[in-house]
Amino acid sequence: MLKKFGFVAMMVGLLVLMTGCFNIEEPITKDSTGFWDSYLVYPLSWLIIYFADILNDSYGLSIIVVTILLRILILPLMIKQTKSAKAMQAIQPEMQKLREKYSAKDQKTQQKLQQEMMAMFQEHGVNPLAGCLPLFIQMPILLAFYHAIMRTGEIGNQPFLWFELGTPDPFFILPIVAGITTFIQQKMMMVQDNPQMRILLYVMPIMIFVFAIFFPTALTLYWVVGNIFMIAQTYFITGPNVGKAADGKSEEKKQPTKAKKGGKKK
Repeated sequence: MLKKFGFVAMMVGLLVLMTGCFNIEEPITKDSTGFWDSYLVYPLSWLIIYFADILNDSYGLSIIVVTILLRILILPLMIKQTKSAKAMQAIQPEMQKLREKYSAKDQKTQQKLQQEMMAMFQEHGVNPLAGCLPLFIQMPILLAFYHAIMRTGEIGNQPFLWFELGTPDPFFILPIVAGITTFIQQKMMMVQDNPQMRILLYVMPIMIFVFAIFFPTALTLYWVVGNIFMIAQTYFITGPNVGKAADGKSEEKKQPTKAKKGGKKK
């Protein structure tokens, strides 16, 4: 899990680094050259302008529509991630038994534990890294979205609700919503209750909140709408909490012990 957290931190850090590596001052047009501008940034810019024209020049609504379209585009990957989380939840009792069996911390025992874990994943058709793939796919889209926003002159000073799309939210409302929805999404996807999972559960929303304070609200709006879409998708595919059953089993495991202790006292 710590490796997954490191991967997430690396991807977010790479996103921040890359936002400064490209020339965001150069306007994006149909004449822009290069793979990045021609096939990622310009199509997003064109879509935002296209839907804004349809929606009475509302670039905020346009960004919401484009975000939903992008989410539908990567929906198969996201469904795969959700189902993978559900499959991971189903094998939690077996994973716990393996951890108890190979509880020693020496290198040989831990290697044996990893081998047994991988064999179990293969047996049940579970890919523990499946949850990272959607994030890997989303990061270039997020970066391209940032460029489309910053390099499309029509978007810059457009008002939407209480903010301007090209500048950070002055009241921090959208960053707070981004952090909360990130927390809810992760909580719904959490399949095991351990310290590492809890670290990621709380650190990721804080990271998103901090970045959202400085990024244009159009980008934060994209993230919030994407989170809401993911929350709804997870709810309809697996229910309100993928890990609920696993938590229930943990509680059931504790109950007989307590009853036994009570019997001894009598």
